[in-house]
Amino acid sequence: MADAARETWITGIGIVSCLGEGADAHWQRLNAAPSAPDEQTFAPYPVHKLAPLELDKQIPKKGDQRQMEAWQRIGTYAAGLALDSAGAKGNAELLGRMDMIVAAGGGERDEAVDAAILSGLRKAENKDAFLNERLMSDLRPTLFLAQLSNLMAGNISIVHGVTGMSRTFMGEEAAGTDAVRIALSRIQSGQGDICLVGGAFNAERRDLLLIYEAGGHLIKSPFAPIWERAPRGGGMALGSQGAFLVLESRAHATARDAKPLARLASVQSDRTRRQPGDVSNALARMWKNIAPGLAPGRTAVISGATGDEPATAEERAWLTTLPEVPVRATGTHLGHGLEPQFAMNIALAAVALGHEKLFAPASPSGPEKDMDASLAQVVVTGVGHWRGEGMALVEAVR
Repeated sequence: MADAARETWITGIGIVSCLGEGADAHWQRLNAAPSAPDEQTFAPYPVHKLAPLELDKQIPKKGDQRQMEAWQRIGTYAAGLALDSAGAKGNAELLGRMDMIVAAGGGERDEAVDAAILSGLRKAENKDAFLNERLMSDLRPTLFLAQLSNLMAGNISIVHGVTGMSRTFMGEEAAGTDAVRIALSRIQSGQGDICLVGGAFNAERRDLLLIYEAGGHLIKSPFAPIWERAPRGGGMALGSQGAFLVLESRAHATARDAKPLARLASVQSDRTRRQPGDVSNALARMWKNIAPGLAPGRTAVISGATGDEPATAEERAWLTTLPEVPVRATGTHLGHGLEPQFAMNIALAAVALGHEKLFAPASPSGPEKDMDASLAQVVVTGVGHWRGEGMALVEAVR
């Protein structure tokens, strides 16, 4: 067990999604019937579109807003909410030594430029020369190779003043899991005292929909809850979201009189070869590591199941081995957000623990059932649509 002084608290939460912004909005919407995603704009693919944000509240300079792509604005906004929640906003001394770990994808494509290049390419006499010229003159620097994933961390640093150690991970769901795992490890080992960790995802992009549809990973209309997609072959309904956490050692938080929202006790990750049975075996191994410390009857699972198959079916099969543990799959409400999904579900676990109860079931079928007992612990699972498995234990601090 880690030294008690290195016990890690969640002292700040910043979340935005189709449900709105902040803990209260998410709690209210999670206890209502799931809202339907947009099934028209990107038909035939359902997409959970981001609720409108007043960007000026967290990104006050219009120039900063303009130079960011949507996913950067989402992440910078959510990071600001987390810093506000932790009472760290504007504290230059604290922000100057705050670590930052971000999970992010690449830059966004300019659909109009792509379409113009493809149209012109068919008519060009010298296709190689035409393509080279257009790529050099039409694409913004932020679109070069679509790989400037560290721009989000840079914008958070510029807008909010977080200037400690910074790392950015790429790698879809696995990046989000490992970002939180390493943030926790640094605090538990004494390498850091406070860290801002999370990510953002803009689902409202035709280029991304094309990529995931080409891999056979998307569900088509009509929309169905996570646990009800298998008969149709499964698939993801993508959702725009941003999620950041402020993690802090108990000693550091106590010294500045910061209150805990929850305790992050453990984060584990795996990367199986995804042969049949690999997902359920990985989840069973990780569960075994935390099971001795769980409170019978007062523990729930918040699942990051994507809806994609066969991964979701394997997670569901593993969940049947825990018949007394109620489950919630947040993807039914939020859609799937890839990089920030794990941090989002840890945040929602902390919100539920703050209310001492689990939010309502979203699906009449599958492993979701009512929970009447007072909630003390939440196990968060994350099973990537293609690779990457993770598990976190979040506990109430009474």
